[in-house]
Amino acid sequence: MLVTSCAGTANSSLDELLDPAAKQGKQIFTNLCAACHATIGETIIVGPSLAGIATIAATREEGLTARQYLIVSISKPDAYIVEGYNDVMPSDFGIKMSGEEFDDLVTYLETLK
Repeated sequence: MLVTSCAGTANSSLDELLDPAAKQGKQIFTNLCAACHATIGETIIVGPSLAGIATIAATREEGLTARQYLIVSISKPDAYIVEGYNDVMPSDFGIKMSGEEFDDLVTYLETLK
């Protein structure tokens, strides 16, 4: 497990492959989430790495799609605590964004396979 003080982010040349909502979601992630979550490898900042979260989320809770799992995880962060992590994500995090920002963030997270 690698611990670091800076967030890993995907290669900017890959940004060209993102649709507009995912591009906006990546910017939201950078501004609101990257201080605690990396998106590359097993880099740990404060919270778990979100590398591969789209694939992982699809298998976390039976009966939930990856998108549904991500929505619940952001809007109710205490609903699913990843083993080894305390519940440190603010409970009001999901309501600090507009509905469109929230959707764009989830759309971006769905690209992290």
